[in-house]
Amino acid sequence: MPIPDETIADFLDQLAERVPAPGGGAAAALQAAQGAALLGMVARYTTGEKYAEQEETIGRIITEVDELRGIALRLAEADVDAFRAVTDAYRLPQSTGEERAARSAAVSQALANAAWPPAQVISVAGMVVDLAEALVVIGNRNVLSDVAAAAEAARAAAATARVNVEVNLAGIADEQTSLEMIAETGKADDIITRADRITAAVRDQIRG
Repeated sequence: MPIPDETIADFLDQLAERVPAPGGGAAAALQAAQGAALLGMVARYTTGEKYAEQEETIGRIITEVDELRGIALRLAEADVDAFRAVTDAYRLPQSTGEERAARSAAVSQALANAAWPPAQVISVAGMVVDLAEALVVIGNRNVLSDVAAAAEAARAAAATARVNVEVNLAGIADEQTSLEMIAETGKADDIITRADRITAAVRDQIRG
């Protein structure tokens, strides 16, 4: 069953099973989706006459976070499919030199493909943090803690996705792909730092 159609309980049941997928990559994507969903809630509470001056900005944020949530869910599903392909590649025969060469090439390609969904999750997490930075300034103060929750979800998504990209790097033969993946993982530190700042700002406001 595709991830977008599963219940949370179904997904967690599969995550807990002794199977290669879903795993950390799909979990990272869902963390990003949760961050986007939380921002959607905050934005929808930031509407009405009191927030008339922010109407255009809030409308844009609602559109963007809803799109990001959908993208993240599709990335979760893509991660599951990609990792299953890695498992299939490792199961290829290797009795002869020709078979070993074919298997090695298939594994390298499958690992490269498997690195892309979590790499894209890092980018999605960054966009969630971008929008959290906007909402922490203009969002409804009554749901400000949910901006921090969204930032923390994005933070976790970026950190988790980074590890899932890195674990595949050693097996990727193509140098250009490896360099691209390293560049993507390099974005995570900034995302984490910015998410921390958002949470700190929210906590300062909560404490008054």
